[in-house]
Amino acid sequence: MKKPSRIVTTFMLFIGLMFLMPMIIMVLTSFKSEKEVMEPSSVIPQHFTLANYSQAIHSAAEAPIMMWSLNSFFVSCATTLLVLVIGSMAAFALTRIRIKGAEIVMNLLVGTMMVPSQLFLIPLYVILSRLHVLDTPWALILPATAGGFGVFMVSQFMRSLPPSLEEAALIDGCSFWQVYWQITMPLCGPSLATLGVFTFIASWNDYITPLVFMEKITNYTLPVGIALFQSSYSTQFGLTLSTSLLATLPLLIVFLVFQKQIIESMSSTGLKD
Repeated sequence: MKKPSRIVTTFMLFIGLMFLMPMIIMVLTSFKSEKEVMEPSSVIPQHFTLANYSQAIHSAAEAPIMMWSLNSFFVSCATTLLVLVIGSMAAFALTRIRIKGAEIVMNLLVGTMMVPSQLFLIPLYVILSRLHVLDTPWALILPATAGGFGVFMVSQFMRSLPPSLEEAALIDGCSFWQVYWQITMPLCGPSLATLGVFTFIASWNDYITPLVFMEKITNYTLPVGIALFQSSYSTQFGLTLSTSLLATLPLLIVFLVFQKQIIESMSSTGLKD
């Protein structure tokens, strides 16, 4: 395999730098004072300061950032766990057990993915209100868990697995649960890791759902809480960018930890008989 030429390498580095430039500007601007942010002389701060981070950490009374972070972390982790468990079990039932009407159910799930999620806000609000879970973390976890994307993604990966492995396990006396847990799930590791990362990122960055379903400021998640630093008359740019950077760090860590599984899932074509 030929190595890319210097021109191609330079072009790829330039494109990568363009994608990283907003992140670089956000990091540098977060270390500027508010005056320097409003009157910038250069992208690089003239006087580095941690005042924005100090204000973000110590403004617990009017902006409990640590509480928002804990809310986001709990909601994202709970949603990811439930999506992985329920999505993988549903995908196994639809693709490996071959229940009657599986194709119809799968088509319905795919059809729900084509409907804008904003159309479900009012019906969801009514349902969650009758369940008395509004303004609680469950108002964010339950709707996200009921999505069909996880079932569709895992089922597509399961379809590429040779059925002979599961048939041999059944002949040896394994139950469907044992086949699911000990045979199919380990083989779907890359797909589940990718789904987990996508779900965690989507839940962490969700803005509309907590804005509609949450009332108390202490129950907000980070995206909604950060928006409080912006008003109709003024915006605290330094504070907004510093808190945005703090909110981005967990996503970068999650991606760096699971990037190998994501690449493997994207490039894998499954096993062959």
